[in-house]
Amino acid sequence: MRLLSTAVAISALALIMNAQAWASDAGHTSEAMEHAGKAQAHGEMGHAKESLEHAKDSLAHAKAARDDHAASHKHMDEAIKHLEEAIKHAEMGHGQESAKHSEEAMKHMRQSGH
Repeated sequence: MRLLSTAVAISALALIMNAQAWASDAGHTSEAMEHAGKAQAHGEMGHAKESLEHAKDSLAHAKAARDDHAASHKHMDEAIKHLEEAIKHAEMGHGQESAKHSEEAMKHMRQSGH
């Protein structure tokens, strides 16, 4: 029951944190953030396979956002580095470490300004 409550709370937090990005219709950045949030949540629950899938989706969108918005290239590059680490750790079954990198990726995506 506690795991379910945690999952619901994390999902709600991800939605709230991403509301601003969705409101501005930021395209690839909002998609990248959504998938990074899901990767983080699954990683924290120990679901490495699901975390891996969402981290890979987030990485693809982050790279597209970086290419679309050269001005915020620096933050998207950092987000991409963290997503690549999230993928690496999820592939090794390290859900918690993968979640940390997904969280850092979201911070840089937010700082990218779009």
